[in-house]
Amino acid sequence: MKSSRLINEIRHGEVIASKGEEVWHWSSPAGKVRFKRRSRMLKKFIGNKNKKVLELGCGTGIFTKEIAKTKNKIFAIDISSTLLRLAQKRVKAGNVKFILGNAYQTKFNDNYFDYIVGNSILHYLDIDLAIKEIYRLLKDGGGFIFTEPNMLNPQVALERKVPLMRKIANNSQDETAFIRWSIRKKLLKAGFYKLKIRPFDFLHPFTPASLIKTVNIMGKWLEKTPLVKEIGGSLVISGQK
Repeated sequence: MKSSRLINEIRHGEVIASKGEEVWHWSSPAGKVRFKRRSRMLKKFIGNKNKKVLELGCGTGIFTKEIAKTKNKIFAIDISSTLLRLAQKRVKAGNVKFILGNAYQTKFNDNYFDYIVGNSILHYLDIDLAIKEIYRLLKDGGGFIFTEPNMLNPQVALERKVPLMRKIANNSQDETAFIRWSIRKKLLKAGFYKLKIRPFDFLHPFTPASLIKTVNIMGKWLEKTPLVKEIGGSLVISGQK
């Protein structure tokens, strides 16, 4: 039996499918730059090693298509059958297998994957259940990497805390964001180590094309500036079992 949270996310998948990927802003000039940066992060982390990789929350397959360009075996899972059909239309790579299911109760054996990855997925989930399943699925020495919204970013905080802003931003009723020291504590408690959690991304998706280069240069500097870096729009979260 599905929990109310999972049912809400299935419904949210229908909203995304009806409104299109514009809800994620990946197609704007700045959005494309942000997308490419995240894709590079994921691909660099998993490498080209013919390993087994699980992508949690593949959605419409926009990131699946990118990580499929590696020599790894990609297993892409999502709770929404509607989004999964869109992903299957987009990605025809022979090294990808799509699976309908939830991130808490996958049907894979223990210690099955070398890597687990995802983009903006953990903040939709019951994080404690998700972390438990990620730990179960990873091989000893296996690694994970996720990019997630940063709750210390003013816009992200408003979208999560103010109902009207949540609606305007097309956020589901359960999705949240993370504070890096809080998520670190949970991951350490679960048994993960070599944790790296850092804020990044000062490039807003609505940045005009003419300003992208300048904002990017400033953003890279801000990402290294004490205190200021804490309000970056996203977190990159990685670790090892």
